[in-house]
This record gives sequence, structure tokens and C-alpha cells, in this order.
Amino acid sequence: MATLRLDGLDQLSENGAVPQTPEPRGSSKLLSRVDAAVLPFLGGFGTYQRRLVALTWVPALLIAFSQFSDSFLLAQPKSACARNESGLAMPSASPSPSLLLAPEPLVADAESANDSAPCMCSEGRFELQSGLQQNVVTKWQLVCDEEWKVHIAKFSLLVGSIFGYLLMGAMADWLGRIPVLLVSVLSVLAFGLAVAFSVDVAMFSTLRFFEGFCLAAIRLSLFVLRIELCLPGWRFSMTMVASLVVVGGQLLMPGLAALCRDWQILQVLIIVPFVLMLPYVWVFPESLRWLLATQHYQRAKKQMYSIARSNGVDTATDPNGILSELDRELQQKPRTSCITQLSSTRNLWKSTVVLCVNSLTGYGIHHCFARSVLEGSTSHLHYYALAGIAMASCVVLCPVVVGFGRRGGLLTFMIITALASLLQLGLLSLIGKYSLRHDTVLRDTLNRRFSVAFSIIGMFSSRAVSTLSIFYCAEITPTVIRGGGVGLVLASAGFGMLTAPLMELHNQKGFFLHHVILTCCTLLCIICIPLLPETAGQPLPETLAEGEGLLRRPLLPGEQHHLLARPEVREYSRVQDTPLHQAVNPSNSTAPSSSTANGVRT
Repeated sequence: MATLRLDGLDQLSENGAVPQTPEPRGSSKLLSRVDAAVLPFLGGFGTYQRRLVALTWVPALLIAFSQFSDSFLLAQPKSACARNESGLAMPSASPSPSLLLAPEPLVADAESANDSAPCMCSEGRFELQSGLQQNVVTKWQLVCDEEWKVHIAKFSLLVGSIFGYLLMGAMADWLGRIPVLLVSVLSVLAFGLAVAFSVDVAMFSTLRFFEGFCLAAIRLSLFVLRIELCLPGWRFSMTMVASLVVVGGQLLMPGLAALCRDWQILQVLIIVPFVLMLPYVWVFPESLRWLLATQHYQRAKKQMYSIARSNGVDTATDPNGILSELDRELQQKPRTSCITQLSSTRNLWKSTVVLCVNSLTGYGIHHCFARSVLEGSTSHLHYYALAGIAMASCVVLCPVVVGFGRRGGLLTFMIITALASLLQLGLLSLIGKYSLRHDTVLRDTLNRRFSVAFSIIGMFSSRAVSTLSIFYCAEITPTVIRGGGVGLVLASAGFGMLTAPLMELHNQKGFFLHHVILTCCTLLCIICIPLLPETAGQPLPETLAEGEGLLRRPLLPGEQHHLLARPEVREYSRVQDTPLHQAVNPSNSTAPSSSTANGVRT
């Protein structure tokens, strides 16, 4: 009985919980070593995988068009209340000629009288600066007292995306990546085209909610498929190419709007290309990682032979016996997992929460920096400036992550974000207050210029923090719950994006407090990021037990020596290394191939 109990310790996870269905003791682990054994046997990152990864970049461009369409469909027109010949105040694209020719005292009197007069927002002309001649705001006169409906319409797309990430991420773990992708593409075609034929703003907002829901599912499915297709050395570079494609879509959006001239034509032109994704159900196979991790071995066998043929690999030579092991496991029943099982883990849920907070903080504080730069402007110059900062962030992120790793890169950019925010909030005001006390004009000018400079730096670094947090989570989360884990981080990013329309809805009231809270979150993230495991060059975890085995690697060499000397760390990280277990099972005294050595799986 004692021997049986100790043998059962082999199946314990990090927190000591026994898995629901323990594996047989004599079974091989080759099928679970996808990066180390299965994919190299099938040709590594060959022609087959590269073609599929390239196909995931095309929808990224279409998703970018939909993601940034709010800047054009819901752009506020340029209008001002000016007095007409009858003495009534009404909006106008520019001040009236009488005001331009009047002396300064008369202009001031006219402006004060015009401010006190009621503005007839239902009359007059509106001039759009977004390239469109008509959009949702001008069609239904969503100005003045009706302006709040514009913010609700912006809410709808983001809230729909949040629900899409959460629900469809869990469905991707349960049903597979491809079924979720197919259903989402069909749904986005239906809801997206229906948006173009909305009869009022309520219908527009409702349909935009479902459009955002479907777009989120497409983005999540493609993101997870791309990660699971790549070997460790290719994962980050392929993801960064997709991010650059998204920025390219952001840059192309003004030209597309100027070409369409009408918001309904623009909406149709954005949605119709999703028809090209319908053949993906035949071109894209189900994720091989997910099939093996969930024990869909019959489907996995067919796909492995297909991959081998595409990469020109002869399956007759199988020195490791991967196909033989697969044949022995064909009778196993499929077993799926849910993201709710994350709560039963000891380390994995903490890493996921840290990355969720990082993602929320990055996108939330990005709006605070952007507001300091834009100040309500909607000109093309500022739009391209934001896109240029995003592109620079993606370009610089690559060498930094290669040099410092995932955790070091994330910590570096978070420190830069926190410093930029702190300097913008307090230090510049103190310098101007005590050094330029008498020259208020010079003080305000310097404060303004330094504020813009630190805002640009903050936008640059916060964008990198958000992008890297999402990718980091995909590497930490096991394959069996990767869809739900990535969905959690993307949903957190959506909550961060919600801060922009939320502050606009409240007319920027409480903005300073909002910025202070997010700055405090950056400091909290700086403390928590060193607790994350380093995943650069490591195989993706396939099961919850492997995800629990990812422990943090010490930052300093002295810390590593200190940790290795602490017996409680060894006892905490691996139950099998206890002296009693090694005494009864001498064959298990050496760590197996799936064990962790101070945070890195060997």
C-alpha cells in the first residue's frame, strides 16, 4: 500500500492535487513533447507550417480595418455655434464673415452672446475631417444632447469583443480552434453587413456588439493557431509580423475611408473580404497540439501523415517510435479541459493574473498618454502619429525581447511606462513651480513640451507592454486551456480600451485620478513581473501539470545559487524529489525530461 501511494506521487501537480485521470505509469511521453519530438519528426517549421502562418496574416489586416473603423464611422464633425442673420445660434463649419470682419470688442461681445444663446444642433452643416462625407454621427445628428449615443456605440464594439474573448476562448478549448473560426467568420459576415443597413443608432450599436463578438473570436482563434504552429525559435517573430500587419491596416484606413466617402460603403468594403476566409475550413486543419493534448488521436494520426507529406518527410523511418506510440494510444477517449480549472492550480493562475493586470494597465494608460498628445484633435496628422508610434513599438520590441527575454523585455518597458507617467504627473509641475516661478508663460510652454515628449515615450512603451503581455500569456498557458487563457488577457486589454470612451462620456471628469490609479498599477506590475517564468526558447506546455512546472528563473546569478541551496524550494517545485520518494523509487531519483530546473524545463 505504501508503494502504491508513493507511485501516485508521480502524478501530483504543483499544488499536490491529483489529476482527474492519471496516465498509466509505463506510458511514454513522446506524444506530449510536441516541440521536442513530434514537430521535428514531421519536418519542423517546414513549408506546411509556413504557408499556414502566412495565411493567418491576411485576416489580421481585415481585423485591423474593423478595429480602427470607429475613428471614421463615429468621428465627431467640426462644427461651431455662430449667429446667423436672424439672430439664432446654429452650428457652422467656420465662423461667420461678420464676426471675422468685426473689431475685437465686437467679436468678444458676439462670442459671449453666442455662448449664452441656445445652440440649434439640428440645423446647419457639419464638416468631417476623417475622409468621409457622411458617417453615423452626421446621418443621425448625434451632436450636443445626442452626443452620448456616440460613446455608447463605441462601447458596443469593445464590450462585444470582451464577451467574445471570454466565451469563444473557452469554446476553442472545448470544441477546437477551427470550428470557432468557421462559426465566427459566418457570423461576422451576417452582422457586419447588417450594420451597414442600420435604420437608427440603437440598431447600429446592437449589431456592432455582435460584430465585435465575432471579430474577437476570429482574432483569438488565429492568434492561438499561429502560436501552436511554430517552433520555439519562430513563435515571437511570426507574431510580430502579424502585429506589423495590423499597424499596416491602421495606416491604410484613412485612404480606404477617402476612397469610399460614405460610411455604409466603407462598412461593406471592410466586411466583404471576410468571404475569403470561408475556404480556411478546408485549408486550415485543426491544431495538432490541441488534438494530441486532448487525446483526439485518430484525427491527429491523419493530420500527422498529411503534414509529413507536405514537408516531404518519409514516415517509414521513425527512430523514436512516435507513430508506434500513437497507434498504441488510438483507443484513448478524448478529454478536454476548461479555463475554470485554472483556479485549482497553484502557480499558473498567479502568472495569468499578473499578465491580465499588465495588459489592462498597458492599454488603459495608453489612452492617458494619447489624450495628452491629441487634446481632442482628429486630424490625419495625429492619426498617423499614433500609427507610427505603434509601428516603432513593434520594431523595437523584437531586439529587446531577443536580448532580454520575455520577462526582461516586459519589465523594461513597464519601468519606462511608469517613469514616463510619474514624470508627466508630478515632477514637471514641481520643477516649473520652484524654478520658473515668475515666468508663467515659459513655465507653461516647457511643461507642455515635456508633457508631450513623455506622453510619446509612454505610448511607445505601453503599447509594447500590451503586445508582449498577450504573447507571454500564450506561452505560459497550457495547450488544453490556451484559448481561455489568451481570452482572459485579451478581455483585460478590452477593459483597458474601455477607459477611452468612458472618460469621453464623463467629459474627462476624474481624468487625473484615473491616470494616478493606472500609474500605481504600473508600479504594482513592476513588482510582480519578476515572479513570472521565462519562456524564451522553451517548449509550450501541453497539460496543466506542465504549466505548473514553469517556475521563475532567478534574475541574478547569486539568487540562483541561493535558491539551489534552499531545500524548501526543491520541495515546493517538485514533489518527486522528496528524500522518502527517492529512497523507495531509486529509478526516479534523477529528474525526468519534463521536470524543471529552477524554472526552465529541461
